[in-house]
Amino acid sequence: MLETARGISAGGIGVFRAGLWKPRTRPGAFEGVGNKGIPMMQQVQTVTGLKVATEVANAAHAQAALQAGFDVVWIGARTTANPFAVQEIAHVLQGTDIPVFVKNPLNPDVELWIGAIERLLESDIRKVGAIHRGFSLYEKNIFRNPPMWQVPIELRRRMPQLPMLCDPSHIAGKRKLLQQIAQKAMDLNFDGLMVETHCNPAAALSDPQQQVTPEALHQMLQNLVIRQLEGDDTDNTTLEELRSQISCVDNEMLTLMHKRIALVKAIGIYKKKHNITILQPQRWDEIITTGLQTGQQMGLSEAFINSLFKAIHEESITTQTRVMNEPEESEES
Repeated sequence: MLETARGISAGGIGVFRAGLWKPRTRPGAFEGVGNKGIPMMQQVQTVTGLKVATEVANAAHAQAALQAGFDVVWIGARTTANPFAVQEIAHVLQGTDIPVFVKNPLNPDVELWIGAIERLLESDIRKVGAIHRGFSLYEKNIFRNPPMWQVPIELRRRMPQLPMLCDPSHIAGKRKLLQQIAQKAMDLNFDGLMVETHCNPAAALSDPQQQVTPEALHQMLQNLVIRQLEGDDTDNTTLEELRSQISCVDNEMLTLMHKRIALVKAIGIYKKKHNITILQPQRWDEIITTGLQTGQQMGLSEAFINSLFKAIHEESITTQTRVMNEPEESEES
């Protein structure tokens, strides 16, 4: 721990994180050293001057971290999904100045994430932030926990003053992807990064494949491009012109969607009259196949086309279902 801490402090990093208590999926995996690691963390504080942070999964962990004088704590993804556990932690930390970060829940549920954050804020915990660590999905993916950036973007929209970190290590699952994820987070104006670091990654007791040496961490941070925010001192004429054009295109898209839904409604009326089922799989396959071919010729990604047509199809099904269930008008009406 001291070797790693000395390594990261040399590069201007201010906080040393270590999971003393690590909730794991399967029994028998390394679950942290527990309370006996507290003196080690305190030694890191004393020897290096770094602030120290650890995960707290229940009220006892929070109490121990607070009494030990830790500088930062975070609530992990599994705990975020448990309102009772979050409330108990909030009760222990009530009224304190210790920064408390909340990792997103395992599933992409922004309401659950916000709910955990609100429990802390309502307990008069004055320094609350969020950590984006990706989401667990059943499908295979190049990432360990696909980032699904739209979820943290929605959290930022709903809670714009909330500090937000990104955890590229848990998203990536492998060190070769860390740089691109970290850069994406910076491009999206995240406030910082939480990166797993070890002086000898091969000997790490958990997730060695996603850890980097302090030297590699420094190099990764140096390679990041930090972009400026919009400000009064920037000439935004071109940017505003482009945004104006986007607004025009958005209006055109909405007009076309309105026309499409009107046609979908007409089809629903026809199906109802002729007693035809709403879902026609062959027709749906044709739409997707044609859409993919046309969209890819235009340079659009397959993932975007699929998600776009999925949303359109769901709305079409909803519209036709509503038409099918509308009561028949009487002759008098």
